[in-house]
Amino acid sequence: MSLALSVRGGDPGRLATPLLAVALPTGGVFPRVLSALDVAYAGALSRAVRNGDFKGAQDESLLVVGHGRGPARVLLVGLGDGSDAYASITRAATLAGRKGNALGVRRMAMWSEKLAGDGVEAVAFGLSRGAWDFTDYKTQPPAKERPKQLVGATVISSDPRGSRGALLRRLQQLPGNVCTPEYLARTARDIAKRHRLRVSVYGRRELKRLKMESFLAVAAGTPQDPKLIVVEYRGGRRGDAPIVLVGKGLCFDSGGISIKPALGMEMMKYDMSGAAGVLGAVEAIARLKLRVNVVGLIGSTTNMPSGTSMNPGDVVTASNGKTIEILNTDAEGRLVLADVLSFSARFKPVAIIDAATLTGACVVALGNSATGVMTNDEKLQDEVLAAAKRGGEPGWPLPMWEDYREMIKGDIADVKNIGGKGAGTITAALFLREFVPAGVPWVHLDIAGTAYSETDLVVIPKGPTGVPVRTFVEFARGRAR
Repeated sequence: MSLALSVRGGDPGRLATPLLAVALPTGGVFPRVLSALDVAYAGALSRAVRNGDFKGAQDESLLVVGHGRGPARVLLVGLGDGSDAYASITRAATLAGRKGNALGVRRMAMWSEKLAGDGVEAVAFGLSRGAWDFTDYKTQPPAKERPKQLVGATVISSDPRGSRGALLRRLQQLPGNVCTPEYLARTARDIAKRHRLRVSVYGRRELKRLKMESFLAVAAGTPQDPKLIVVEYRGGRRGDAPIVLVGKGLCFDSGGISIKPALGMEMMKYDMSGAAGVLGAVEAIARLKLRVNVVGLIGSTTNMPSGTSMNPGDVVTASNGKTIEILNTDAEGRLVLADVLSFSARFKPVAIIDAATLTGACVVALGNSATGVMTNDEKLQDEVLAAAKRGGEPGWPLPMWEDYREMIKGDIADVKNIGGKGAGTITAALFLREFVPAGVPWVHLDIAGTAYSETDLVVIPKGPTGVPVRTFVEFARGRAR
């Protein structure tokens, strides 16, 4: 269920709501503009700040129950030092949304000082992210015993003109037997129908005609029809070259013949997170009506062991004519993306950004706090990193030195799909670079460590994080401006 959001101005102390979240920074000063609210709470709010019961630290919260008119409860939420205003308010709003859901309120409101423009959008996004809860497959108690779910929120703004946004974490959380390549294709069609976008879907037969042997090698072991999904948003001037967003859509990755260890393999339903990011971003861009042209490309299949699966040692030819020696069938995402990146040439893109849960090596290198970022164009990389920072999805650049290229030179083909034990994230990106259309600026985002979390992250529960939707949207917004 999505959260219904509204924006309004006025005194938050006079708003009748079951819960009002008030975001405050560190510093120990209670805002004068909340004096009426503080009076309604007999000075308890300012006293909590003054006495140090609430310090405004990041992820800190304090619930105060009121009496009489105005908000029934006030939740003080910490912003930290506010050095990154957008990220701080988003994080505070996410925590507030989670707390609202836990308290069982149907509606809530949120206020922070001088909240306008991008800040309003940050609160709207954060509340939506925090309120999200996936219970589709859990047996529910009787209706009268069921806890209420947060369904509506009001952002109290000094600029009540409002904002819009969207995110598709649901796709990431669905099990692999539900979120199949066909399901992703139907989702793309639904988005296209809602926003009058152009959508094209290519199956196994069409992929053979397009000579996508690399993509089809991964799909060889599954009876499910692989899908190349194309969604086109044309919000810019006619004839302007589009931004192309590419997403890896492995709806389940067993590793194929090079099968993965059983422990933790269930997490491989998240191997389509790049695809979910592309779909979520295209819908958000369409809702925001950004004046820019964007094409979303998704390569989707499952990687399964069977009598028809690709084998280590096989050689395939990608659609751009390069030959690939397959040394490990668990390095399958890059094989899919090779043909999808080559396919992007037909759109004559101004820039390409791909996102993929590509390498465990990226998790080893950067953990779960930063996305690995690699490129053939440092200017574009800087632009993407800035967009990621604005969106609260930090990235970290890794070198693409030619020395590393030697590690993926093929013995009997042009390239091999894995390098050695070291620099796995970089050699994977260098492999992808072989299939980027000549002369096109390109950035690769390895989201293996950031697309989902195996633990509760305080503001985000265990499971999908929504990365890289906001990076994509902020990049498109920057280009639209």
